[in-house]
Amino acid sequence: MPEDNRKEYWNTNLRYLLILLSIWFLVSYVFGILMADTLDRIRIGGFGLGFWFAQQGSIYVFVVLIFVYVRLMNALDKKFDVHEE
Repeated sequence: MPEDNRKEYWNTNLRYLLILLSIWFLVSYVFGILMADTLDRIRIGGFGLGFWFAQQGSIYVFVVLIFVYVRLMNALDKKFDVHEE
């Protein structure tokens, strides 16, 4: 792969990582810890939304983000012709 393509591939990969990790940080730290008391005013199944984010929501979001990252990277690999068959 030419040097320009390597830089573009790596920069795109880093951008994906930054966006996805920012989402995970927002959900797990901000929603689950910093805003937990505020979000607890909203109830889901008898539990506060802040509690839900702290206990389950961040895990669910993390698993979804893994699948999103896999799809993004597979598309990126195909775009730069470095995919596996």
